[in-house]
Amino acid sequence: TREHALLAFTLGVRQLIVAVNKMDSVKWSEDRFNEIVKETSTFIKKVGYNPKAVAFVPISGWHGDNMLEESTNLSWYKGWTKETKGGVVKGKTLLDAIDAIEPPARPSDKPLRLPLQDVYKIGGIGTVPVGRVETGIIK
Repeated sequence: TREHALLAFTLGVRQLIVAVNKMDSVKWSEDRFNEIVKETSTFIKKVGYNPKAVAFVPISGWHGDNMLEESTNLSWYKGWTKETKGGVVKGKTLLDAIDAIEPPARPSDKPLRLPLQDVYKIGGIGTVPVGRVETGIIK
């Protein structure tokens, strides 16, 4: 997890969601969730993230709790809050946290930058490069 946070920050990922999974295995313990939030906040801060800008969401992937809809097993959980450039954003579920991610600005006034992800050779058509436009526009 520490290595993933460092790698993500190094690669330019500036928005982060921490989903605390397997909450069912600790019987939905608020104390265990808070312990994990505290520990995780400490090391993501060292990496370069602001813990106040990160949504911490308790979930159970096995049971689907708190992923799409609020869970009745988490009666103590009041939701997550995170600071963004546009103000404070609040939510309860993992889906809410994903929806709260702000899409990165893609400067269209800059020169075209299109990193290639793959190249396909299609019979009868030819070579087809595949990539994503990072800056600029294709006309």
